[in-house]
Amino acid sequence: MFLIKFLGTVLLLTSLSFPVEATSAKIYVWRNEAGVLVFSDSPKPGAEEVEIKTNNNSVIPSIDTSILDITPKKIEDDYQVVIVQPIDNSTIRDNTGSVHVSGRIKPIFKRGLSIQLYIDNIPYEKPQTHSMFALRDIERGEHQIKMALLNEKGKVIALSTSITFYMHRASVVKAR
Repeated sequence: MFLIKFLGTVLLLTSLSFPVEATSAKIYVWRNEAGVLVFSDSPKPGAEEVEIKTNNNSVIPSIDTSILDITPKKIEDDYQVVIVQPIDNSTIRDNTGSVHVSGRIKPIFKRGLSIQLYIDNIPYEKPQTHSMFALRDIERGEHQIKMALLNEKGKVIALSTSITFYMHRASVVKAR
């Protein structure tokens, strides 16, 4: 009995010491109903077998990185500010007078820059470090907004075009 256990253990350890080749499995590829590529080890109707090239070396080859551009990119100072919400000449219906304003800065928003929002050519609150504003209690009627991008010293370095919107609020006057 001891001899059988001993031989079984030796046989198990010997079989585990041999490397397993990845080429023994086949891989199949097909597109599902959504058009997404699916890879599997089980063939499906219409699937194609993927040809796997093996390298018997267990060492991963080095990668040529000379083609990579690793020089730091210079951030250009040619900024553009665009208001993306609300759309020009849009009507906003909100009885609380709330308006959500968002803008886009190109090419990239650097640290130290800030955005000042103007409503009817009057600065709205203090400049902030992002381009999303929530305006509250805006009166009924026509309003113009624009955004100014300010540098670290508060100088305007880019200005958006003015956007006109119309605030529609229910009247507080009761009909007789």
